[in-house]
This record gives sequence, structure tokens and C-alpha cells, in this order.
Amino acid sequence: MSPRPDTADYLSLFLQNVPMMDVRAPVEFQKGSFPGAVNAPLMNDDERHRVGLCYKQKGQDAAIELGHQLVAGDIKAARIEAWKRFASRHPGGYLFCFRGGLRSRLSQQWLREAGVDYPLVEGGYKAMRRFLIDEMEARIADLDFRILSGRTGTGKTRLLLELPNPVDLEGMANHRGSSFGRQVTPQPSQIDFENRLAVALLKAAHHHDGPAYLEDESRLVGRCYLPDSLNHRIATSPLMILERPLHERIQIIREDYVEGMLADYIGRDGGEAGWHNFRDYLLNALDRIRKRLGGERHRQLRLIMNAALDEQEASGDARGHHEWIRVLLTDYYDPMYDYQLDQKQARILVRGSAEELRAWAMVRQRQTA
Repeated sequence: MSPRPDTADYLSLFLQNVPMMDVRAPVEFQKGSFPGAVNAPLMNDDERHRVGLCYKQKGQDAAIELGHQLVAGDIKAARIEAWKRFASRHPGGYLFCFRGGLRSRLSQQWLREAGVDYPLVEGGYKAMRRFLIDEMEARIADLDFRILSGRTGTGKTRLLLELPNPVDLEGMANHRGSSFGRQVTPQPSQIDFENRLAVALLKAAHHHDGPAYLEDESRLVGRCYLPDSLNHRIATSPLMILERPLHERIQIIREDYVEGMLADYIGRDGGEAGWHNFRDYLLNALDRIRKRLGGERHRQLRLIMNAALDEQEASGDARGHHEWIRVLLTDYYDPMYDYQLDQKQARILVRGSAEELRAWAMVRQRQTA
């Protein structure tokens, strides 16, 4: 069977989730790569730095010679073995470097000498990144958006993921978009977030009919910021308002931010450390909105939260959290949301429960199919 050819079909790579091996140095990969890409570098950070200095001081030929000296023997063998493992696990994949030049072609050559023909992405990271930026702006301009809004605790993300064509901004940013929204794992770099967003919008445009559904986010989702063009579309597109009784909202907040986060911290850090880190997370989140709450209200809520945490630690009973959740919702989050919604009345398409909005969206999806 003849070797697969190199490719510049970036659209197919991203729409089909094609596995890709990024042979750039780890520092480059950490600044940003593509969803699902795996870092298997030709050179580590120190080697790349030394070769770069040599290139500036002595030119390309000297830099290439130094690179071959640094990546030789057992080091070279180990890197080729890593590439062979990737190729074996992902026979339909590709490799890439920054520009599709020397590093990816050298990696390809060494693999071929080891008996593995493996194609590369022409233009490399730079060309794919440019493609995604351009496509992201084009899809933001031409997609039909529906924005899911609702008070804090209504379960917007839960409903979003059940709608026909969701674009989950909070999932891509790994943050729930509020003071309490941090996750136990870090947020992606801004470049990674933008690349994830671009791929999600491509899939929304090419894999589905009808509108794409997004949550009503502000410009910042944690420390990831939305493109200005998308922020404008969110602020001007039609709204769906999710409504839910207060007692259900309190339960959802408890499940997501108390029970769920405690399980995540224990899963990451173990029982004792996980508990203490969860406790710090909850108290620090409250402290971050101290100025907006006012000193006295913050003090009272912190006392209630500490008591609820003590009770939970002693007995496992998380019901003591209901009181601070209720006060935050009714006295802090709801007034802010209601004020903002007053400015958006003309954009509201539909209001209702999760079941009603889901049914409404499905009917319109069938009408556009």
C-alpha cells in the first residue's frame, strides 16, 4: 500500500478530529496547540533554545549541525520510538511542526528510516492557526445563534448540552463563569481556548442544521476572553429564558458547587487534602465578591458558610449550605440578573422550564432540517 500523502486539508482535519502529533518543543505546545493534539517533540526546550541561539549567531547550517549533535544516540532513538507509538495507535493521523518545514520533515524522514511512512500537515501550526482564526470570524458572522439565559442556578449548562447544536463556552474555557466557577484543573491558554472555540463553531456550521445555542456569557469566562465579534453576537442575538423554582436552583448549586466540587478535589488530592482544598475554594470564592456584597453581608455569609462546612465535615450532611446559597441567589445574583434582563426584553423569544425550552428547540430544529 502506498504511503498516505501530506495534507493541507485543514477543514477535514478539524471536522473529523484527526489525531495529530505536534513535534514542536514543549514550551511552544503549552502556549497553544489544537484539540486532541499530542506533544512528541523533536527537541526539548533547552535543545531548541541552544539551536535557536546558534542559528542567530552562526546561521542555519551550523544550527542544523548542532541539532543533530544534541538529538543523537539514545535520545534520538527514544524520540523515534515515541513517534512510532503514536503512528501505530493513530494510523490515520498526521504530524506537524511550526511551519511544516525542517522539523516536521526531519521527523518524517527519521520515521521513514525506522520503517514508518507518516504524513505531515503542510504549513504546520502557523497555517492551521491562521485557518482557524479566519474560519472562527466567518462562522461568528454567519451562524444563527440562540442565547440561553436564566438566573444563577437554573441549570443552563445542563440544558445547553441537551439542545440540538450546543457550543459550550464554559466547557471549552474549563470555568463556570463566576466567582465560584473555578475547576480543579487549570483553564486552557487563551490560544487553546480560541482554537477549541473555532473548531466547535466549524462543527456547528458543518455538522448541524438550524441555529447554534450558546449560554449568555460575559466577555470573560474565567481568564479566557471571547472574541469581540462573538461578544457582540451574544449581546444582540435572540434569547431563551430558562426558569426554575428557587428550591430547585438551590439544589443545583449545592450539587454542582458543593458536592460535585468536593468529589473533584478528593479525586485529585485525596481525602484529607481534598477536603481542605475544597474548603479553601469555597471560602475564597466568597471572599472574591466581598466588595460587591458589602462588608457586613460578607461577614454574615462567611459565618454561615463556615458553619455549613463544619457540619458537612463532621456528619457528611451538606444541607447547611442551603442558607448561604439562598441568600446569595435572592439578595445578590437575582437583582443583578433582573436588572440586566430588563435591558433585553425585546430579544426574548421564549421563556419556560428546561422541558419546555428543550421541546421548543427540537421543534425548530425539525423545521430547519
